[in-house]
Amino acid sequence: MPEVPLTLEGSAVLHQMVRVRWAAWKQLSAERRSAILEQAAPVLQQTGSAVFSLLGHKGDLMLVHFRKDFVELNQVEVQVAKLDLWDYLEQTTSYVSVVELGLYESTSRVYGDLMQKGIVPHSPEWNQEIEPVLARQRAAMAPRLFPEIPDARYICFYPMDRKRGEIKNWYQVPMADRKRMMEEHGLIGRRYAGIVRQIITGSIGFDDWEWGVDLFAEDALVFKKLIYEMRFDEVSAVYALFGTFYIGLRMGALTTDPYFA
Repeated sequence: MPEVPLTLEGSAVLHQMVRVRWAAWKQLSAERRSAILEQAAPVLQQTGSAVFSLLGHKGDLMLVHFRKDFVELNQVEVQVAKLDLWDYLEQTTSYVSVVELGLYESTSRVYGDLMQKGIVPHSPEWNQEIEPVLARQRAAMAPRLFPEIPDARYICFYPMDRKRGEIKNWYQVPMADRKRMMEEHGLIGRRYAGIVRQIITGSIGFDDWEWGVDLFAEDALVFKKLIYEMRFDEVSAVYALFGTFYIGLRMGALTTDPYFA
């Protein structure tokens, strides 16, 4: 039985972390600053984009973009780069990924049925049997695959990997065990349903880590509670590696938000 679980992919996602060149910005007249913000607002706060004020030293702002595909994602990245405001921003890092839903439960069931029928994995017949399953799942999961950026006060973003070391290697664990651990992991998240909105994005082949995680909530303390609790489950305690964490506050309309005043 193949070891790779089926996945569904949706929106292309870009996170841009930037610093504001405050010295240059403060030298501008109030009229010029206002004109720059009026030009930037339709781009940075259009549907599928949002601006967050970051806490800490890792950057001043985080620009988040959700688009239908990489073509549209590239278009908005170029739009942002052409803004007059971009002359007063310095990008410190970025992250590229796509919304991803893992289908461990469906994978085990579908693969098992096909193996019982004697169908050779990855053969044309195998692929023909799997595609209708994925099509049904895509239709059912469309709102989760192509989500709007939640209108929450706080965001927490971080990339992560599964360990591939000599002693602990997630990719050498049998699928049945990975499925069990992911189900246990998911039970913790479900306890925070309605309090935290989580969007998982896949970045294998797109960026330096394997997944990106966006958490949205009205109370930032819930991020600490959720992530701390998850550290105790097996999949996180044994197999997870975490990258840099970013936490920010959703900004209001650029032309009225006091941030750039």
